[in-house]
Amino acid sequence: MRVLLAEDHQLVREGVKLLLSQSLPALHLRIVAETGCGDGILSLLSQQPIDLLLMDLGMPRITGSSWIRLLRGQYPRLRIVVMTANCDDKTRQAVLTSGADAFLLKHGNSQVLVDTLVGISQQLAFSQSADARPPGASKPLPAPAESLTLREQQILALISQGATCHEMATRLYISPLTVRKHRENLMRKLDVHNTAELVSYALRLGLG
Repeated sequence: MRVLLAEDHQLVREGVKLLLSQSLPALHLRIVAETGCGDGILSLLSQQPIDLLLMDLGMPRITGSSWIRLLRGQYPRLRIVVMTANCDDKTRQAVLTSGADAFLLKHGNSQVLVDTLVGISQQLAFSQSADARPPGASKPLPAPAESLTLREQQILALISQGATCHEMATRLYISPLTVRKHRENLMRKLDVHNTAELVSYALRLGLG
């Protein structure tokens, strides 16, 4: 994946670059451009092909969810992962509704970022292989969503958004133990083996 990293704090940007260089070499992920403002994002997207935009929501010249909607309209195939210190549920919902693929908290576990990017990479590879099929060839479909209960779909969506077990338990008014049980059921039903595969499945269903 060709990645545009948009973050106005140099230390945070360097930390993300170090994390990605250590965690994702097998994915051939490459940061091809960096910027610290909204104008820079628009300029760089117009200059070169970008697969994934990893961006802070609180940068100069960024107007929140409406800005995400603008990007989505101009670059419909671009994957957008938002990183922010704002943990407000309304902000999260607005960003995801506007077209972001994932909403991550800066103070969250770094493994969530890694798992999210793995899932998006798998989704991108799936899309490219499907696009390369001969006309009329059937496309592989994810396991039927109707096999999941409403609660399992809620858990799957929250996993793809980077929510922790405790956060999911709080938002759904259930215990962390129940959350873990639902997660185990999801992995069994979908025949997946880790968080990255759950995220990939959720993105393919549009639950992210």
